[in-house]
Amino acid sequence: MTAEEQQMVEYIMEMLRKPSLQIDENTRLVSGGLIDSMSLVELLGKLEDLTHTRIPPGKVQPKDMDTVALMFATARRVGRPRN
Repeated sequence: MTAEEQQMVEYIMEMLRKPSLQIDENTRLVSGGLIDSMSLVELLGKLEDLTHTRIPPGKVQPKDMDTVALMFATARRVGRPRN
């Protein structure tokens, strides 16, 4: 796991506020019912911050945000460098 992925995992754990829950870069967040659609918007912003890119929301589906690993793969695929 990269340092950025670890930061995202920690951010999500703070968001969820479930201290007994442990997640990693492959934990199913959306399909596992841990993250709802409102949280996805917040996570997309954090992903942009961590990757230093702009990610067009129209190019991202909930399935692209299901795991931290998928989030970063999506950022690499559709993200554009910030100006």
